[in-house]
Amino acid sequence: MHKSQLGGLIIDCQTDDLEAAATFWSAALGMTAISDPRSDNTIYRRLESRPGELEIEVQRVSHESRVHLDIETDNTEAEVTRLEQLGARRVENVHSWVVMEAPTGQRFCVVKSQTRGFDESANRWE
Repeated sequence: MHKSQLGGLIIDCQTDDLEAAATFWSAALGMTAISDPRSDNTIYRRLESRPGELEIEVQRVSHESRVHLDIETDNTEAEVTRLEQLGARRVENVHSWVVMEAPTGQRFCVVKSQTRGFDESANRWE
């Protein structure tokens, strides 16, 4: 058995100015951009959300700008396998997460669980 749930919405920005991107999205969404001690602050800025709300991050990327989802899990390989059985394909392993592509073409990542209350709120899979 393993668990997973929607973990976050990531705004990928092809930019040399992460601060400007974070400032825009912070103002647009009415959220405060903060440095996240869990991540590389040259690549990510987290937008502070209220408890229980979806985590949103602004990420500096080298590919075309887009938005992607993160699915968080307590067992990355088990979740990747489950998603492959549903028709997704593994694109790339990056550090501790896996980039995948849905059968409909959207990219998303499978990441280690980070959300407070994950154990209580996550879906349970056999």
